[in-house]
Amino acid sequence: MVWIARVVGALFVLALVLVAGFRIAALTREDQALQAVLPPEGQLVETSTGGIFVQSAGPEDGQPVLFAHGTGAWSGLWRPVLDRIGAEGYRAIGFDLPPFGFSARDPSGAYDRMRQAERIVALAEALEVSPLVVAHSYGAGPAVEAVMRAPERFAGIVVVDGALGLGSHEDPASLPVWLRPRMLREALVALTATNPLLTRTLLTPLIHRDDAATDAVIEVLQRPMMRQGSTEAFAEWLPFLLVPPVDALSTRAESYTALEVPVIYLWGDRDTVTPLAQGEELAALHPEARLVVLEDVGHIPQIEDEAGFVRALSEALDALAPRN
Repeated sequence: MVWIARVVGALFVLALVLVAGFRIAALTREDQALQAVLPPEGQLVETSTGGIFVQSAGPEDGQPVLFAHGTGAWSGLWRPVLDRIGAEGYRAIGFDLPPFGFSARDPSGAYDRMRQAERIVALAEALEVSPLVVAHSYGAGPAVEAVMRAPERFAGIVVVDGALGLGSHEDPASLPVWLRPRMLREALVALTATNPLLTRTLLTPLIHRDDAATDAVIEVLQRPMMRQGSTEAFAEWLPFLLVPPVDALSTRAESYTALEVPVIYLWGDRDTVTPLAQGEELAALHPEARLVVLEDVGHIPQIEDEAGFVRALSEALDALAPRN
C-alpha cells in the first residue's frame, strides 16, 4: 500500500509541475502590449463601452453587416467571409468581443451577456449604422440580446449555430467550487484555451469536417495569444460561459415570439455542440423566422464549407435587407 501512495503522490506532484509549467509558459508568451499586436487590417473604434477592434470589407455605402465570432475566436476567423460578402456589395464588418481578439478588455472583468450586448449596441452607435448582424455560436447570445434590447438599432439578424441557452434561466446554475479561485481558472485556461499546443485538439470536436482545421485556421486562432494578459482575461470570462445568465431576455422563449427584428437561422445538420434541434426550437417560436439547414457541416460551417456557407448567408442577407 505504501508504494501505491508514493505513486499517487508522485503523479500528483507531476501534475502540479505540468500545470505550473503551462502557466509560466503563458506568462512568457503573452508579452506584447495591445498596440504592438494590433492587426494592420483593422482598427480600434472608440465606443462608450471601450475600444472595439473591427475589420471590414466592401463599399462604405453598402448595407452594414456586423459579424460576431464564437468562443476563443476573433474577427480574423471571419476574414474570408467578410471579403466575399463585401464583394457582393455589403459593408461587412467583423468585430472582436472582449476578452477575445484585440478589443479593449474590461478592467472589472464584466463579460456577462448583457454587458456584451451593450458593447454591440455601442459599436453600432459609434459607427452610426443600423446594421444587419451575423452571429455565430457564443457570439449569438450577446448579439440576440442586443437586438432584443435595442431593436431600433438593427435591421435584422442571422444566427449561425447559436449557443443561446434557451430556457437556461429556469434552472440557475452556479460555478463549480473548484473553479471559483481565480488562480485555478487561470491554470485551467493556460493548460487549454491559451495553450497553442492544444488549439487544433480543441477545434476538432467542434467541426464535422476534420480537414477544416487547416494550418491557416489554426494560425488565425493563435494570433492573439501573444497579447499581454490573455490567460488572466479568459479566466475572468470563463464563469460567464459556464453559468447561464438569469436576467437575459435571450434565454426566454417569449422574447423570441415577440421579436420585432427579422431573424434567420443557419444551422449545420451535423452540429454536436448546439444540435440542429435547438435551431428548430428557436425557429418555431416566431411565425416569420426561417431556418436554413446547412448539409454535412458541424458547428463552424463558415470554415467547414466556406462556399456553401457564403451562398446561404448571401441569400439570408438579401432576404433581410437587399444590398445596395
